[in-house]
Amino acid sequence: MAHRTLAYEAIAATLREALASGSLPAGTVLLEGPIAAVFDSSRSPVKQALATLESEGVIRRFDGRGMLAGRRGDPIRIKITPEMLGLQEKAAIQKTFAWQNFYYDFENTVILRAVFGSARINELALARHYDVGRTVAGDIIKHAAENGIVMRDSKSRWWINSLDETRFRDLYELRLLLEPAALRSAIRRIPTEAIETMLKRLMEVSEKFPDVAGAELDALEEDLHIKTLRYSANPEILEALKRTRCILVAGKHIQRAVRGTMPVDDFMQEHIDIMQAIAARDDDLAERSLRSHLELSSIKAGQRLQAYLQASRVSSISYVLD
Repeated sequence: MAHRTLAYEAIAATLREALASGSLPAGTVLLEGPIAAVFDSSRSPVKQALATLESEGVIRRFDGRGMLAGRRGDPIRIKITPEMLGLQEKAAIQKTFAWQNFYYDFENTVILRAVFGSARINELALARHYDVGRTVAGDIIKHAAENGIVMRDSKSRWWINSLDETRFRDLYELRLLLEPAALRSAIRRIPTEAIETMLKRLMEVSEKFPDVAGAELDALEEDLHIKTLRYSANPEILEALKRTRCILVAGKHIQRAVRGTMPVDDFMQEHIDIMQAIAARDDDLAERSLRSHLELSSIKAGQRLQAYLQASRVSSISYVLD
């Protein structure tokens, strides 16, 4: 399947181009809310886009709210317009990111159904459920497919990818085998600036835990388990690890379903130990710390899945054919 540009990637690319061309002046204050309004997006992909650009060093933090465009320049508070970003057609922008408004709800619903086994998704019924067109419904499904949550069969029908106890356990075993190996080959290839940015973000979230947003915790998981591993010298390991991405996504939904309004587990110190070992370029310690973290995560995830299965049952979903 061809790669589809994710919303945060498209936003990051647009901002990056505007910065490079100078249409977005150095020093411009970048705030999540106004940028989200320009793209008619939620704040989550904007937050991810800004984090990506910060890791690249093309925007920076300052003693104020938001980020500053460029590597230097005093803060400039100006209104960011679609024209400045080369986005002349607001309607086209809205169409591009319309699926974002519904995706989290779809992902949560499908994940909590997947633990009971596979089932077919009716794309037309999905469009009716969210009162959107077939194009938007297709975008929702295709984004879920990139995370391994749904799959298409030989007749081009969409199915929920089963996440029963056996597959859950098998995918964690695969992560235990592959992630430490991927990290070992990546650790000396990760740019120092990227490590410093991720470690800084981790420490900031850790200091205010548990008063943190779900998107912030998701970003920390992506930093450790996706972004750092992308520097692995072995592309075959990375390709195999894509199959396990669905349990990274599933873990947060199952945990929140089980815990309700209670805070999620504090995994900060485990992440800090790993990231500090990466920053020190200590291959052995980083690999041991990651393996220990994955083993503990596997146990907790299994317990939460058991708790959810015992307390829940399969419920009817308008776009799922049981």
